[in-house]
Amino acid sequence: MVRALSVGGLRVAYSGEPGAFAEDAVLAAFDRPVAVPVPGFRQVFEAVTAGCVPADPPGAPPVVAGVVPIENLVNGTVRENYDLLLEHELLVTGEVVVPVRLCLAALPGQSIEEIERVYSHIQALGQAERFLRTRPWTLLTTYNTAGAAKLIVDRGERAAAAVLSPRAAAIFGLEILADEIQQVPDNRTRFFVVARQDAAAQRDAVPAGPPAVSTVPGATPMRTTMVLAVRNEPGSLHRCLGVFARAGLNMSKLESRPSRDRAWEYVFWVDLDADEAEARAAAAELRADAAMVRILGTYPRAAGA
Repeated sequence: MVRALSVGGLRVAYSGEPGAFAEDAVLAAFDRPVAVPVPGFRQVFEAVTAGCVPADPPGAPPVVAGVVPIENLVNGTVRENYDLLLEHELLVTGEVVVPVRLCLAALPGQSIEEIERVYSHIQALGQAERFLRTRPWTLLTTYNTAGAAKLIVDRGERAAAAVLSPRAAAIFGLEILADEIQQVPDNRTRFFVVARQDAAAQRDAVPAGPPAVSTVPGATPMRTTMVLAVRNEPGSLHRCLGVFARAGLNMSKLESRPSRDRAWEYVFWVDLDADEAEARAAAAELRADAAMVRILGTYPRAAGA
């Protein structure tokens, strides 16, 4: 079984700057990791696939895993990462759920009345939309919530604020003007841990610290993520979904994405409450009706997911 074990000192890639929610996910999923920031989601997949980032000196320890957001309670699926999962030969080895607390922060010494522009990632702006509509601010998107803070600090930009986590505000020395501005109090984001097949297989050989999630068989419910393409004929999807029903497997998520191979055809992403043996049995039966079936990974289901 592929495990999302936590061991000290592993280098783990994430998208953004220190203080980003993705870094929170790295710190929650691994014990004493070395969190490696990269500019975007694609660069996370590239770093994990290559085992390094472009700035690494010769002999640097490998990047063994990456963490990417897959869905948010308010804004839904991060579809780019579904496409990147299909494009790369990586395994989903775990998941982690991170609470989303948002604040409005700016360079010290300013009042909220002085703010004219607000920067953040588009998802964070959407998650704080109700608060942001209360004033005639100009909303500007950045690649990352913590990156919005870095932009303001690097420019010394006054009359500007960022929507980000309180931790990121503290890291960049910003002053909080309004706290708890997310419109859903229990908002949270689910992240996938991804790794190369060889790194995932070897991880048990590394001396481990306390696991972030229990890996004792039967102690934690398991989840499997798979992707399938159905044949373009009547009843094909119905027959595929019937495989899960007959096996008594709960399908916690079903999402369609355009196929990259043929126009107006789709692939379906499925999250199943299934262990590795159950998922493999279902996949074997699915191949009678599906044009493609790929298991992305089986991993312990995170609390709150």
